[in-house]
Amino acid sequence: MKRSSRLRRYRVGTAILARIRTLLLSVTLIATAALSIASAQTAPPILVAYAGQNETVGPMWVGIEKGTFRKYGLDVRLVQMRNGALSMATLSSGQVQYNYGSPGNALSAAAGGMKIQCVASPVQKIPRELVARKEIRTLEDLRGKTFGVQSIGGGFWLQTMIALDQLGIDPEKYDLKMRILGDTATVTQALGSGGVDATVIPYSFSEAAKRAGANVLADIGKLNFPYQGTTICFLRESAASSPDQISRLLKGLVDAVVLIHDPNAKPEIVEILRKAFRFPKPEDAEASYKVLAIMATVELMPDPAAWKIVQKIVAKINPKVAQVDFNQLVNPVFVRNLEDSGVLAAARSKIR
Repeated sequence: MKRSSRLRRYRVGTAILARIRTLLLSVTLIATAALSIASAQTAPPILVAYAGQNETVGPMWVGIEKGTFRKYGLDVRLVQMRNGALSMATLSSGQVQYNYGSPGNALSAAAGGMKIQCVASPVQKIPRELVARKEIRTLEDLRGKTFGVQSIGGGFWLQTMIALDQLGIDPEKYDLKMRILGDTATVTQALGSGGVDATVIPYSFSEAAKRAGANVLADIGKLNFPYQGTTICFLRESAASSPDQISRLLKGLVDAVVLIHDPNAKPEIVEILRKAFRFPKPEDAEASYKVLAIMATVELMPDPAAWKIVQKIVAKINPKVAQVDFNQLVNPVFVRNLEDSGVLAAARSKIR
């Protein structure tokens, strides 16, 4: 009887100890999270320059609005520039710590002697359509026509050139002209007013163009080719090159992408996009979400095949780009560390 009583007391004591350990672990985790948030509130802001006002910026917007960067002690803020070249120049001058932009601009900067490294891209699709004025019905009808872009060498231009390349259209042989106008909304308006003949724009903007009578000549999102879009770059010998800071930045980015693919978070993501683009119609914000969900990925590892496509295209306007050494420009170590630590595997398991 005494033995049975001692055994019961032992079991009760063991259960209480287990509960205490669980409680202490919970308190520790909560305290750690609170310290990270407090650290983000007191730490100097992390400034990230970007240019293109389109869905490629979505993971950054979501990370900032939903606090995934603050979770890792970072106060990330975006600084919008007029075009990719200015965005990269802002990085070069030290006014920002990171550039979130086109790999084409990164290649051009490296070709010009800028010592940068690019580490990750959360964008692997071009969910855009080649749309043209209603009089233009086929790809052959594009000969001699004018395309609207944001800048020569920037992300908008690069995606346009990649789209044409994948469709077998040589801009020189087709005598195509590129007209520099501004951001995606401005280019879309120019298509409607006759300022340009054609353009390659995200689904969210092509919906408005189609309502105005434009024709869709090709769906670029359905083409199969290696692609990496907006990428995170920094100066090699700067405070921003800190492995710890980059790791936390990428973890925040991964968490943002997971949220983008979370059905429960969809209403909030749609609202973030509606505010960012000032969409007048709910269906346009929904279309924007569709674009973001298609392109956003946790497969951040730099892809040499995708970069080589970009290099080939950008080298046509800047021959020095052909000489850029990928081993000096692209650094896969940071994403590999996320893979080895299980961060990316955990993220994949959450994306349905």
